[in-house]
Amino acid sequence: MFKEWRRRRAVRRVKPGDGRALQRFRWWQLPFRALFYLRLTHEEGRRTVYAVDVRHGQNQSSGRVRAHLYLDGRHHAECRLPAAFPVQGGIVEVSMSDFGLRRCHYVTADGTEFPLEPDPDSAEGRRARLDRAHPALSRGIGFLSALVLVTALALLVPQLVGPLTQVEAVSRHVGTFTSPVRLPTWLNIAIGLATLAASTERALRLRYSRLLDGAAG
Repeated sequence: MFKEWRRRRAVRRVKPGDGRALQRFRWWQLPFRALFYLRLTHEEGRRTVYAVDVRHGQNQSSGRVRAHLYLDGRHHAECRLPAAFPVQGGIVEVSMSDFGLRRCHYVTADGTEFPLEPDPDSAEGRRARLDRAHPALSRGIGFLSALVLVTALALLVPQLVGPLTQVEAVSRHVGTFTSPVRLPTWLNIAIGLATLAASTERALRLRYSRLLDGAAG
């Protein structure tokens, strides 16, 4: 129920496009642009190509990140994230995490979901190409990313919780907690950087876990 209400609310925010042409992906846009495609075939055999273009150089929390929907190469609609674009046969949902795209999926009328296809020149497209060319290596990288996040969760969270319980208003209700983990500053920084890399890698595959990636953010 809540998910459907949130989807309808996102659809109401969609604004019509201005018809401008879709710009090709440039290599220097790798860190801050995502471009995905949805190719649909009509009953009469005619094909329609939707493109979702997101310039995510700014964090979503600023409220200024927008997704742009192109239809056959022309600007069709736009919406601030999270976005839900009505398209042929369903809705395209787009949302972000702190590390990149969290979701870019086509949801059909019967609820079936399909991730959109990334542009081959984008960071997401290059990661997908690695997965196709070297599946074993790709699985290893994915496993390592998850392992890094689990390890960071186990090491960093106790160190953060400890000082919070020293606050009188908190300790009065839950008591105090002394972290069994005390790492030097340089190691905490290194773990933080590894966590950033792991979460970014997962975002390139549109992988998101509220526990792992949400805690990292």
